[in-house]
Amino acid sequence: MLSWDDFNSDAPIKTFKPQDIPEPVRQAALKTAAPVQPAPTPTDSASLKQAIIKDKEQAPAKVAAPAPTPVLEPQKTDASTTPVAEPELDPSLSLLERAKANIETLDVAAAAAEMEMGAARIEVDDKAMINCRADLNQLVPFKYDWAWQKYLDACANHWMPQEINMTADVATWKSEDGLSADERLIVERSLGYFSSADSLVANNLVLAVYRLITNPECRQYLLRQSFEEAIHTHAYQYCVESLGMDEGEIFNMYREVPAVAKKAAWTIKHTQALCDPTFNTGTPETDQELLSNLIAFCCVTEGIFFYCGFSQILSMGRRNKMTGVAEQFQYILRDESMHLNFGVDVINQIKLENPHLWTDAFQQKAIQMIIEGTELEVAYARDTMPRGVLGMNAAMMEEYLHFIANRRLNQLGLAEQYPGAQNPFPWMSEMMDLRKEKNFFETRVIEYQTGGALSWD
Repeated sequence: MLSWDDFNSDAPIKTFKPQDIPEPVRQAALKTAAPVQPAPTPTDSASLKQAIIKDKEQAPAKVAAPAPTPVLEPQKTDASTTPVAEPELDPSLSLLERAKANIETLDVAAAAAEMEMGAARIEVDDKAMINCRADLNQLVPFKYDWAWQKYLDACANHWMPQEINMTADVATWKSEDGLSADERLIVERSLGYFSSADSLVANNLVLAVYRLITNPECRQYLLRQSFEEAIHTHAYQYCVESLGMDEGEIFNMYREVPAVAKKAAWTIKHTQALCDPTFNTGTPETDQELLSNLIAFCCVTEGIFFYCGFSQILSMGRRNKMTGVAEQFQYILRDESMHLNFGVDVINQIKLENPHLWTDAFQQKAIQMIIEGTELEVAYARDTMPRGVLGMNAAMMEEYLHFIANRRLNQLGLAEQYPGAQNPFPWMSEMMDLRKEKNFFETRVIEYQTGGALSWD
């Protein structure tokens, strides 16, 4: 980042060639500007300039031509940097005159470093997943076509909660014999956990991950993912409201129910460092911290913590119970599967571009994180299924979670930790299939699409 001291130096400015810089603006940046005395309301442009700017230099120093901008330098920000103060204006000026004055004295230098004025056009090889100094405002040319395709696929799969009919669910929920006590517990626990979990994921994306991923096509998908997390939270609220549940009880489970609270606490622990606004990547330690965060959220929170609740609710839907809730969970599962795959691709791309980060010690840490997440989800399964229900029990769910954990480890290129684990719920794979087919409720087409993406084939 440039400071005004650079204009008093003979050293060349790297990233831009500013126009003449008004002396009062420079003085304001140095906090040494003399107060501007009130002046009569001007009647022309020349008088306006004199009324606002005092002692303007006739020939400000010219800066040198820009030098090439490095591509993979670590991002650095100065937390102590404060915005350049605007020059004081004559209070007698009209709003139009004040606006014209501000435009006339607009400080090009303040934004030039961000815009990299005069820099060469972006090439594909200039781009990188992290610690890239190439202009993030330029979407093309694409370096990661897979990221852009995932964005397009996500847009094509758009849905909204209000489109799902909840009439049958309301009748079942209000009926004394509509659901067993164990089935009601599953519905309440699922809505209680997911209503907070998707908010935690969204917060991590918006407050941490987005600013640290330095690739525009990946950022484009992250924006779409953030919107989908909002849709998911909306869906849980829609279910709770439709069924007439106690909102306070459901939305506070992540703080009051131990099996839910432990999962939420584990997730929060792995985002605290990145949510610090002063945190930046650029060293092996901070880059590994970002990798840990991505593994925690993509592979554990979205890749393990969601699967017990999803399979329970979808199994209920297959038995023609709570079909509206189950249909929404099916769409959410489809979205989350794409989030998981995108996150894994980002992690593996960072590994490819920064092999020094993937040390033996860090690999052991990643394996431990997967095991911790699996153990927490097994405990959640036991809490929500004290007895067999919906054609499943806690032992079957533990086997399923071991199977899922092995898949996550394989996706990261790590060794399986649960040899021989099998999938006792093969129908779950069908629920994640994005091909167009009739869903098990026979109420709508699974691959909901909008606009030009819709196909009637």
